[in-house]
Amino acid sequence: MALENLVERLQGEASCPICREHFKDPAVIDCGHSFCQACISQCWEGLETNFSCPQCKETTQQKHLRPNRQLAIVLEIAKELSLQVLKGSGVEKMCAKHQETLKLFCAEDQAPICVVCDRSRIHRAHKVVPIEEAAQEYKEKIQAHLKTLREEREKLLGCKATGKGKSQEKKIVSEFEQLQQFLEEQERLLLGQVENLEKEILEEQTDNVTKLSEEIARLSDMITEVEGKCQKPASEFLHVSLSHKYPISQHRDRTTLESWALSLCLHLKMNVILDPGTAHPQLVLSEDGESVSWGHTWQHLPDNSKRFDTELCVLGCEGFTLGRSCWEVEVGDGRRWAVGLARESVRRKGWISHNPEGGIWAVQRWGSQFQALTFPETPLPLNRVPRRIRVSLDYEWGQVAFFDVDNEVLIFTFPPTSFTGERLYPWFWVWTGSWLRLCT
Repeated sequence: MALENLVERLQGEASCPICREHFKDPAVIDCGHSFCQACISQCWEGLETNFSCPQCKETTQQKHLRPNRQLAIVLEIAKELSLQVLKGSGVEKMCAKHQETLKLFCAEDQAPICVVCDRSRIHRAHKVVPIEEAAQEYKEKIQAHLKTLREEREKLLGCKATGKGKSQEKKIVSEFEQLQQFLEEQERLLLGQVENLEKEILEEQTDNVTKLSEEIARLSDMITEVEGKCQKPASEFLHVSLSHKYPISQHRDRTTLESWALSLCLHLKMNVILDPGTAHPQLVLSEDGESVSWGHTWQHLPDNSKRFDTELCVLGCEGFTLGRSCWEVEVGDGRRWAVGLARESVRRKGWISHNPEGGIWAVQRWGSQFQALTFPETPLPLNRVPRRIRVSLDYEWGQVAFFDVDNEVLIFTFPPTSFTGERLYPWFWVWTGSWLRLCT
């Protein structure tokens, strides 16, 4: 265990401060800090002077990047040592990222994790329980679902048994009434009506029995399948349960999504104005507060608590705490931008996470790629380059969605969340050569 702890500490020291992953082609800058060469190059992209260290903020006038070969060697040794410890332990099911046993279960992400994942930034605030306890909880939920399915099957069996008797009774009553009418009307007409009625009753009875038989068979197959899954070991049971969605659940989820989609037309369109007090000093806002672009010159602005000092971000003036709202943004031909919304408590100083965990729900264009800013990013295979994007917010439902305004096509919808009463603001991010304009 002492050797495994040392390996874990060594892997932690071999992580890039920017991407938080193991170093790839490590490079050292003038202040002595090391980063992945791709990460530090991306941070300095477009700069010709004032190259700032992302870690200590020390600034130099020249861009000096030197390969850190000693760190690269240490990283390889850490990887080899980790593999040797893994082989010596004889463990089969391991964390693909940390090579640790999957002993825990994250209730937020619905996935097995290791003890190192539990201590990481990703799962730090999540509810984590032992994997055996999670398996038992899922078994109890499915047992309750099985009870409901069995009760529904019994009801259908009862309908099938009594359906024939009720249909026969209905037929006798109808014939008796028609017989009384026969005494008052012409015999030929009455006999014709009785013949047609008998045929309709028979067809209806046959159709009802067929449908009931099919539904009973479907529920029986589902019960058999679920009962078999409950007999599997805990780790395999959780994998199968989380990857399988039952038909009834699918129907309810789809109904909820369709109801929410129909309510999008009721969103109130807002006229958003940018808040200059939150803008990064390198962003240029128009006088009317309706457009923002990237500027080459660093402006000397008051460093208040609301202003972003590292990320090229700006917020809208008005926030939202209830109701349905939407606004539209013209993105033009810019190749590096992001639009969405952010919590009022989003981090303003230093580097921030552009995802819901960091308090941001947004989509972005990065060169030729379009992505939803989840963790990790979700690629968006769009058929055309959008020129105007609508951001839609349903605060009570916890829904955030993005549309291509020109052809009214849904681009992406984030999973429902709870905003816990916190105010949300329109959020914008602009990089080199790009601009954004709010549509009024």
